[in-house]
Amino acid sequence: MPILHCIVHRIDKADGEQPAALTTADTPQAPSSPLDDLLAELTTRFNAKRKGWGYFREDATARSLAALLPAYLETAEPEAFATLSRQTAESLRELVEQQLPTGGYLIMAHVRQGESEHLTLALLHARAGFGVDSRLAVVPVAPLNVSQPALAARIDLTQMRAGQSRQYVAFTRDRGGQALVEAFRDWLGCEEGADAPGETRTLLKAFSDYVESEALPDAAAREKTDALLDYASDQAGRGEPLTLDALSELVDDQQPRAFYDYIRNQDYGLAPEIPPDKRTLQQFKRFTGRAGGVSISFDSHLLGNSIEYDAERDRLIIKQVPDALKTQLRERRS
Repeated sequence: MPILHCIVHRIDKADGEQPAALTTADTPQAPSSPLDDLLAELTTRFNAKRKGWGYFREDATARSLAALLPAYLETAEPEAFATLSRQTAESLRELVEQQLPTGGYLIMAHVRQGESEHLTLALLHARAGFGVDSRLAVVPVAPLNVSQPALAARIDLTQMRAGQSRQYVAFTRDRGGQALVEAFRDWLGCEEGADAPGETRTLLKAFSDYVESEALPDAAAREKTDALLDYASDQAGRGEPLTLDALSELVDDQQPRAFYDYIRNQDYGLAPEIPPDKRTLQQFKRFTGRAGGVSISFDSHLLGNSIEYDAERDRLIIKQVPDALKTQLRERRS
């Protein structure tokens, strides 16, 4: 993941009525292995987060990232990146002052992954801790909390320039409540263009309908389900959208357009690219339920094989009882 430019600024917010203070770096960071590792870890963590997806609004305010970004992209030079980052940090300082209890370190990076370019930004808190220096003395350290950024976003610059996507901006929406999510989205200058959980549920519903319409044997249905979930989970882990073309080929390599045509003919209203929602995918992998002191959870591929559901009698039949459970049941009877 080549880093074209990266810079770090600090936003301090003390208790009380004092305004947040900004400390800026003059120039981008020099390339280094720790910087590479930090951004790689941040990317992995960001991809696993619950996110909103959208695109920049044409009427975004002058203080928004959407309005500040074009001037940098005209040259993409280090000096222009430093200017963009300082403007961004100053604008974000106001949001931190209004919406967050504490500040943190703003990391901005322009990176290239394969044929795509992204702008990544994250506000990270530093946690108090301890370390050991070169003399083996215990010293205080303040490691960055990469796993839980206060705010984070990634802009797919390649898709943005192409002008055909409505989901090239991804931003975290798993912390701080709805007010913070809306304030951060407005600060980005973003309009949500895709409901990731809703579109993922619609895709899974379309897939289930397709499998049923084809009257596939259980083994074939499980194989296709595994192919869909493996692809979707892989794309979610990389922070990339699902494409219906690629998914259709995976579902049936003998008829690579069959699933795609089925979706279009049935008019599910799905876009050619869908941002995957990991939580929805995980729920599709497993059946779970709890009622009256009974809790049941099992992988979806077991249904119809070692587990059967009798809808008429409302019974769940487990053919292969786990050994540990059998031992407990036998001990109870004796």
